[in-house]
Amino acid sequence: MIKVYVSRFNKEVDDEPHMECYEIEKKPQMMVLDALQAINQKYDEDISFRRSCRAGQCGSCGVLYNGNGALACQKEIEDNARIEPLKFPVIKDLIVDKSAIENKVKDLQLNLHSQKCDKLNTSMTKEDTIKTKKVRSCIECYSCLSSCPVVNVATAEFGGPYIMRYISKFESDPREDFNRLKESLDEGLYNCTSCGKCLAVCPKNINTFGDAIEKMRAIACSENLGPLPEHVAFNDNIKKTGRSVSVDGESFISQVENYNGSKVALFTGCMLDNKLQKIGHSLLKVLEANDIKIDIPEGQVCCGSPLLRTGQTELVQSLVDKNKEVFKDYDTVITLCSGCGATLKNDHPKFGSKLNVMDISEFLVDKIDTIKMKEVNIKVTYHDPCHLARGQGIKDQPREIIEKVPGVEFEEMLYPCQCCGAGGGIKSGRPEIAMELSKSKASMIKDTNADAVITICPFCQRNLQDGLDDINEENVKVMHILELLEKAYE
Repeated sequence: MIKVYVSRFNKEVDDEPHMECYEIEKKPQMMVLDALQAINQKYDEDISFRRSCRAGQCGSCGVLYNGNGALACQKEIEDNARIEPLKFPVIKDLIVDKSAIENKVKDLQLNLHSQKCDKLNTSMTKEDTIKTKKVRSCIECYSCLSSCPVVNVATAEFGGPYIMRYISKFESDPREDFNRLKESLDEGLYNCTSCGKCLAVCPKNINTFGDAIEKMRAIACSENLGPLPEHVAFNDNIKKTGRSVSVDGESFISQVENYNGSKVALFTGCMLDNKLQKIGHSLLKVLEANDIKIDIPEGQVCCGSPLLRTGQTELVQSLVDKNKEVFKDYDTVITLCSGCGATLKNDHPKFGSKLNVMDISEFLVDKIDTIKMKEVNIKVTYHDPCHLARGQGIKDQPREIIEKVPGVEFEEMLYPCQCCGAGGGIKSGRPEIAMELSKSKASMIKDTNADAVITICPFCQRNLQDGLDDINEENVKVMHILELLEKAYE
């Protein structure tokens, strides 16, 4: 038997939606849709929900499953699952009113407009078709809209992944006359955090950020319509110093012994090297306690992530080439920043560099000596950085490391993978959005009564601390996983 929580609402008797719990027998490959039908049959209930094809093609059965958009016919039910309606006005139970987004599509005239005969008669080339293919398979389930963290920030004025994908489809069409690029800017092109949640929940695997938003940002930059002024600073700093941020004090690389004859090297990243040097020193203490030696080579530069995410691509190839040369003789390159790791793994191969890159949690999970650890009496929770959990598929290893530390009490927050708002240039360019998302995550952290939240991203680390401070939870500290391990080896 499993427990399933379902949101119920009947406007004739309820003031607002509420959750009700049901127990049903879990059958093999039982989907959410099957579970809802089983509940209705067992309890003689009348839970209302939409369904049609049962094949993941129509998109009508979209719901929220544990806070994320999903198709009820495709998502397997699990114990303690929470099933809620998509984030639209609720008509009854899981049925929602989608007229607002449908009217917006109509108002934006999201259909092909070609007034010139020569354009109208232009055929889509094979290259044009390839460009748009990845964003043309939407089944309008609206899972992405209901899962996007920014859409739910009232002040963000962001059309969301569904609208951005739609605009991109026509922006790439040579027959289109409308200025779709301007339209994308009006709909908040630079308000996306690049969290990747829309791809994670999309039943058709549409990568709206990578295949639509990121590409339109690059076009905007090429036409001098972007980026935001705050993002230009990344470019200027990299041109001058090779780093996207200025240095506070002395860089980490300049403070340490760089070469130990190891075949493992550290990619420091800009934030760790210039702002959060203490994390680098925590790494060295943890490695020393486990008799692990690494090199920290000089000459390395920014991975290019801040430029790629904001559309400023002209320097990226040179950065990739420099780092490729620096790390060419190493078997493994480890990262302490989820954004750097995702960029080295996912973007650099497109520019001709393929290194064996490992996140620090991947590298250490089977290497740390627990016998040498002392008890660390602290209660913690864990925040999944978007570019680690979704960008690299790494969720288990950090948790395994945390649970290996004696004395640590670990409790998951409600939605550990919810974006904190630090990525995609939002922290610098749209700080008000970053703060709202950070405060939302801070409230989840508060609910666990944890003393600290652990993460593996310097950008998340700073933004989460800002959110905790803002809701007067400054006693809750945000720690890199290496800082927790350092305490265990003190």
